[in-house]
Amino acid sequence: MAELEANALLEQVLLQAEVLELKAPVDAPAKGLVIEARLDKGRGPVATVLVQSGTLRRGDVVLAGTSFGRVRAMLDENGNSVLEAGPSIPVEIQGLSDVPAAGEEVMALADERKAREIALFRQGKFREVKLAKRQAATLENMFEQMGEGGTRWLALLIKADVQGSQEALVHALTGLATEEVKVNVVHSGVGAITESDVNLALASKAVIIGFNTRADAAARKAAEAAGVDVRYYNIIYDAVDDVKAALSGMLAPEKRENVLGLVEVRQVFKISKVGAVAGCYVLEGVVRRNALVRVLRDNVVVFTGEIDSLKRFKEDVREVKASFECGMSLKGYNDIQVGDQFEIYEVQEVARTL
Repeated sequence: MAELEANALLEQVLLQAEVLELKAPVDAPAKGLVIEARLDKGRGPVATVLVQSGTLRRGDVVLAGTSFGRVRAMLDENGNSVLEAGPSIPVEIQGLSDVPAAGEEVMALADERKAREIALFRQGKFREVKLAKRQAATLENMFEQMGEGGTRWLALLIKADVQGSQEALVHALTGLATEEVKVNVVHSGVGAITESDVNLALASKAVIIGFNTRADAAARKAAEAAGVDVRYYNIIYDAVDDVKAALSGMLAPEKRENVLGLVEVRQVFKISKVGAVAGCYVLEGVVRRNALVRVLRDNVVVFTGEIDSLKRFKEDVREVKASFECGMSLKGYNDIQVGDQFEIYEVQEVARTL
């Protein structure tokens, strides 16, 4: 039934395209839009681009908002390497200087120096406009607070795994407000939470919201030393509900995660009938067999689940402390890689504060 509906929809789209004479030039410099973008530690900035006209080829110089670069590699929707992509074809490209914003226009240029000049000019204008908006907002806030008898602001710093999630969170959270408190996003970005983010949150008295991303080691130490509140989420509605409850003054006790320890994968063994077993080193804290685990790859969450087995020298153990080695397997997950980190945590009922 679903296949018939999909075929009928495809026929209607093709009919509309033919009636409206929707055509695009093929033998021309490529133009398109950024659909999604993220920072991959191994590959650098990666952007999913929908080509709208012309043909995008590997080796082309492209300009995307304030980012530029030469296309080093292109992958199709199946992850296969391709040499070119024509109109209406989505591809994932590598080689940009920075992570572009979703919705930015992408165009191929003949001169890399020209692309660099345009990108740098746009970056300068973007900084000027951002500074002007920040200064204007400060003045507006001052007069607004005077007029409203001291309206308070809840400052947030948002980091997410991909551009789309970041924009969705910013839009959702800035739309929340009460008569007494309003939301101010002091900064938002893509990637791991860094020490610079913690310092900015400390200076602006902001709460850090991490969506499917985690703080690196330096950031965690800085946050603990400075007392900066860092909240982790993997569902947007949970973050929205927490902020809404905080603004409404209705924070009731809830279940909250308590991080027990951090483990680094140093070897991976494939065992028949068992699956992947990770040879690990406990970096900090403690690992308990009945605890929950979150797999971090480049500080981005790739799996959340339970510990299946915990061993030390082939013996089952209840816990392993910091600076010791252990073997671990996870329930329902075998895509473990050397360099992954396991965040070990448990869920406790504590009073909610924000």
